[in-house]
Amino acid sequence: MSELNNEAYLFVHFIHQDEGSADSEQVYFSVSKDGLKWDTLNDKKPVLRSTQGDKGVRDPFIIRSPKEKKFYIIGTDLSMHYRKDWEEVQRSGSQHIVVWESEDLVHWSDQRLVKVGPETAGCVWAPETIYDKEADDFLVFWASRENFGEEKQRIYFSKTKDFNEFTKPELYIERENHVIDTTIIEEDGKYYRFSKDETVKTITVEVSDSLLGEFTPLDTNLKDVVGVEGPACFKVKGEERWCLLLDHYAVEKKYFPYFTADLNSAQFTKGEDLDIPVNSKHGGVMPITMEEYDALVRAYGAR
Repeated sequence: MSELNNEAYLFVHFIHQDEGSADSEQVYFSVSKDGLKWDTLNDKKPVLRSTQGDKGVRDPFIIRSPKEKKFYIIGTDLSMHYRKDWEEVQRSGSQHIVVWESEDLVHWSDQRLVKVGPETAGCVWAPETIYDKEADDFLVFWASRENFGEEKQRIYFSKTKDFNEFTKPELYIERENHVIDTTIIEEDGKYYRFSKDETVKTITVEVSDSLLGEFTPLDTNLKDVVGVEGPACFKVKGEERWCLLLDHYAVEKKYFPYFTADLNSAQFTKGEDLDIPVNSKHGGVMPITMEEYDALVRAYGAR
């Protein structure tokens, strides 16, 4: 992505569950000029709401299409406000993802649900996507438990060009332990893949020259950080430094930034607490232009 598109940031996310509130599991927009101090738009209320499926959307992720003036938001079709039981939603949860699209980040299409999960998937969690330059399409990946929750969490993938039609799901990541919450960032022709080990509750890091090639595990100090999830990675504007956001859901119940000057080293230093005026939870960060930043603030107002 060019420096032009790295002038500010848009963070799409949901928020930590409020007792008795269905609003927490919807799509919130927060913006930042530096990736640390964030303003939540729309008077701290959801910008997009799910009215289909489970009537909740968790883990939203946003991507800019490199070949058309369009943006896509995808997310988990799930509401724990209504569902309540974490074990049950892994056995009989939605096999769909939630999709919205926009040409300007302000005006969004109607929500649609698209089935991507395997036929016996008990859930489809935390879908993310990255543009595959080699194949000229989007790689979409998520966590599922097959045999309606009897099997462990694995990461599956599908390909799409328009977020309407998807290829048959295929296995992407399988580990000895459960694995969820995968995110990928490209740098200098290499793909860095962060995932949550759902058994021990830590983050793993891998690298590959190809999205569908073999990934090599990196020895990361993140293995010592326990009780985190929802990784989101972006390059800090104007610097040769990357920020990895991790949701410390187990204790602090908030995001913290981790920084590195070398993704391949997989060594990260914890930074200060993020200044986000709502209790942000699993989402995705996308670099935006100042023109796009200003348009968002004009449309929704920053608080």
